[in-house]
Amino acid sequence: MTFTHTVRPRYAEVDMQGVVFNAHWLTYFDEACTRYFASLGFDPKVTFFEGGTFDVMVVKATLEWKGPAGFEDEVAISVRADRIGDKSFDIRFSASVEGRHVCEGVITYVSVKPGTKETRSIPAVLRSGLEPSLEREPSL
Repeated sequence: MTFTHTVRPRYAEVDMQGVVFNAHWLTYFDEACTRYFASLGFDPKVTFFEGGTFDVMVVKATLEWKGPAGFEDEVAISVRADRIGDKSFDIRFSASVEGRHVCEGVITYVSVKPGTKETRSIPAVLRSGLEPSLEREPSL
C-alpha cells in the first residue's frame, strides 16, 4: 500500500538553475510523511503536539536526485514504510513529475517517549499502521 501526496514548488523554492533547490526535498518529504501518518489515522496535531501516544525523531536522511522539478510542477510524492525495526523505521519517498522520477529519499526515524528524547520500542499502534505498506519480497 502506497500513499501519495502532491506539492507544487513555489518560486522561492527554485534555484537559479530553474530546479527545486535540494534542501527543499526534505521539507517536501516531511510534509508528505505528516500527511501519510494522518492517512493512517494519526492526527498530526494530537499525535505530535498534544502528547499523543508516540513521537519520532529523524536520525538519518538520504536523498538521490533523479531529474529536475521546477516552479509550479505537480510533484507526486509516494510514501511507504521501507523497514521496521524495534526502535526505528525507514520511510521511503519517491517523487515524480508526470511519471518521471525526480527525487528519491529514505528517512530513518527513531521512536521516542513523547515529550522526551528517550528512545523506546515502536508502539504497537504505530507498527500496525506502518506494516501494510512494507513491500515484501516475493515467495519462492
